Order: sequence, then structure tokens, then C-alpha cells
Amino acid sequence: MLFYRLKIYLFLLVLISFSACTYQVETSSPLPQQPTEEKSEVEKPKIPETQREILNDKDSKTDSAIGKVDFKNFTYPLPRGWQDADSKEIQLENGIRRMTEEKIGMSYVTTKFGDLTGDGQDEAFVILQVGTGGTAIPQIVYIFEENKENESEPNLIWYFRTGDRADGGLKNVYAEDGELVVELFGRDRYIFTQMETSKIVGDEQQLCCPTHWTKSRYKKEGGSFVLSGDRLTYSFEDEDEEPVKNMNEVKLKEERGTKR
Repeated sequence: MLFYRLKIYLFLLVLISFSACTYQVETSSPLPQQPTEEKSEVEKPKIPETQREILNDKDSKTDSAIGKVDFKNFTYPLPRGWQDADSKEIQLENGIRRMTEEKIGMSYVTTKFGDLTGDGQDEAFVILQVGTGGTAIPQIVYIFEENKENESEPNLIWYFRTGDRADGGLKNVYAEDGELVVELFGRDRYIFTQMETSKIVGDEQQLCCPTHWTKSRYKKEGGSFVLSGDRLTYSFEDEDEEPVKNMNEVKLKEERGTKR
């Protein structure tokens, strides 16, 4: 009898212990999960929209000898009004000429190639950016042709300065049908002199966001380039819209008509 009671007691003890463990497991809160760190990709700096075309790979290679010139370590003349007090030239080193209080800064952007003369040999269009110490992006385009006597020292045949982004900034430059094509942001913006771009009075827009761009052509005459054909102004807002030819003259004609 005693043995039978002892057996029941042990059975009840085991049953109570098992029930208590089960209750603890079911009612205890799960351990909080530590948040896992998500590996975020490093954001690459975005290329400004106004620089997209000149920074792409199109026309960036050539089989001509001029393609071997190291334009990142080269000497360039400075435009009038941008020259140092003691020098009219700059020397790039690894693509940079740092700005100081006395000297203008300059940095290499890219080089494009194209045949401007129809001789089967490409010319080089070297684009440099002027260091202003601010956010402006004026640029200078230097055009070189091959020097057959010394391939490492090509001949500079023309150069010009562009504006700042929507204000006559450089959209693209390339060779087409033996002529130089320059595309600038803005309405009827084109190379007026070697250091200035033409501008329609009142053509004001946000520098970041050009609404129009102008395509103009230049042909080599002597030691310079001159306008060839019509200047065409295109709209970014309506790509199907026909380009306006020589908009500056059109605007002047309209203004004369309203004054009569």
C-alpha cells in the first residue's frame, strides 16, 4: 500500500513539474531580436545633367597619333581676362592646377576627337574647367591638330571659353562633315568672340535647369574658326518643336515690328 501511494505521489510530482515548464515556455516573451545592419551601397556622386554629354564615352578615343598626347600634363594659354598677373599660361599636373590667391585654378575635364579637315586624322577637343572658388562651371575648349614633326607637342589651332551651365555652358562639342559643332545651353547662345558667347537680353533661367540649347557650326578659316550656316535653338521642354533659326535676329525683328 505504501509503495502504491509513493508511486502515485511521484507521478503527480512529475506531472506538476512538466506543466510548470510548459507554462513558462508558452508565457515567457521571446528575446528581442537585435536589428541587423543593412549594408547600404556607397552613393556615387551624381553627374550634373548639364555635363552628361561631354562626360560620356562618345568620341573619346581615336587611332590618330594625337590620341597619345598627355593632355593632363600639358601647358595651355589662359583666356584674356583670366590670366595671372605674372603669366599667360598654365601648366596642368595630373589634370590639376590648384587655385591660389594669386593664380587661377584649372582642372582637366575630358578630351573628344574628330576630323575637322577631312584629312583622315582626328583633331583633339580638350575641355578644361575654370576654378572659380564657387559653384560656377565655366569651361574652355582647346582645339589641337597633330604636329607631324613632334607628336607630343600638337598645334593649338583655336580655343574659346563657354558660360556657366544654363547660361551658355557647354553641352557638347564634336566634328561633323568637316566642321566644328558647338552646342551651348541657352537661347541662341554661340561663340561670339574667342572669349565670349552671344546672349539674348532677358534670357534668364535657373543655372541648374536649362530650358533651351543652341547648335552652331564653325569652319576653319586661316588661324581661326568662323560661323557657318544658321544657329539653331532647340527646346528641352518640347523635343518635337522645330528649332528656331537665328533667334536673336528673330527677336530683334519682332521688337522693331511692335515699335511701329
